[in-house]
Amino acid sequence: MSPALRSRPLPIARRVAAAAVAGIAVGVVTHLATLFVFFVTNGSAAENLAAINVFFLPSSIVLTVLAIIAALVGALRHWLLALGAGLVAGVIAAAAGTISAVISSGTPWSDEIAGFIVASLAGTSLVFILFAGIASATVGRRALLGMQQLPTARVAFVRPPSTRLAEGQVTHIERVPVDEVLADQQWEAYVLALETAGFRTVEVAANDDLPDAVFVEDAVVVFGGTAVITSPGAESRRAEIDAVRDTARKAGLAVRSIQLPGTLDGGDVLVVGTTVYVGRGGRTNAEGISQLRTIVAGLGYTIVAVPVTKVLHLKSAVTALPDGTVIGHPDQVDSPELFERFLAMPETGAAVVVLSADTVLMAESVPQSVALVQDLGYTVVTVDISEFEKLEGCVTCLSVRVR
Repeated sequence: MSPALRSRPLPIARRVAAAAVAGIAVGVVTHLATLFVFFVTNGSAAENLAAINVFFLPSSIVLTVLAIIAALVGALRHWLLALGAGLVAGVIAAAAGTISAVISSGTPWSDEIAGFIVASLAGTSLVFILFAGIASATVGRRALLGMQQLPTARVAFVRPPSTRLAEGQVTHIERVPVDEVLADQQWEAYVLALETAGFRTVEVAANDDLPDAVFVEDAVVVFGGTAVITSPGAESRRAEIDAVRDTARKAGLAVRSIQLPGTLDGGDVLVVGTTVYVGRGGRTNAEGISQLRTIVAGLGYTIVAVPVTKVLHLKSAVTALPDGTVIGHPDQVDSPELFERFLAMPETGAAVVVLSADTVLMAESVPQSVALVQDLGYTVVTVDISEFEKLEGCVTCLSVRVR
């Protein structure tokens, strides 16, 4: 996979489920195919079917377990490797099944019995072994990949912090030291919160030469199946968009772009239903807004431009609850009357990331606002993003949700 698009590992439950489905598919198909061959070659006599089933059932059970293990360790992801893994598993399972049959019959162990078991691998059990290899390379592999590639309800783009995070830009606040180790831990916790909420996170490749790149929201805005690559207002951030563009394309999104002299930061774009509020401030200019208006008009959205003078980005001042109510601290909002519904928050930095119709993500640093949102009937997941707040970041800045 290209370094520009690195999906974080599937959740363990999803990996185990995929492996279980693949393993069961291998075991069932191998067992049924083997029964069919021996049923036909033995004259299609119904009375023989039960005996054949009893003989091969232990082997099929062992094969299923081994195929699950093979799927878990990645041995079924490529057909040639899956074929080899299936053949090996088939040999082991066939031997184990034959040994089980010998033990259950009460026959004492002897060199002759050992020779019989070995001979059976090239005789009676050979068909079973061959089917195990074929099933692993076909139905098992397809079942595994199909389960792993089932679309999740939501995807979120994220980007790991640069080792130079502390050099990130600040505009409206005083610079204070950033603990980069703690920032890494907080970022991981943030990503885990998204994944726990049901998002599949896709990482844009980290770039240590771009201190602000962790704020991936500024590089792209997603409207359904279309990704609009921005034109950052800060010249030092314009190199951030290249890897984000590649990631969006590889994720299957249609890609449009804002072109210079237009500038637009994703943090200045707040989508509420089909209304798109765009902040006209220090990072987004009139030409950028005009270009975005042209792009989204064809997608069924309407642009409402709003002034931003008190904070870095529009979403530093306001975000929206799942019901469309715009929230923010009045001291940071230039024109609250421009929003259809506005609810004042008691603290600055009271941004929300919508996780579902009844759940939002908020920063731990705004407990009064968290309590207010909870009182409105929402479930609130909180994360500590103190090190990113030192760089004028909020919970929305660290991800781009594709919904």
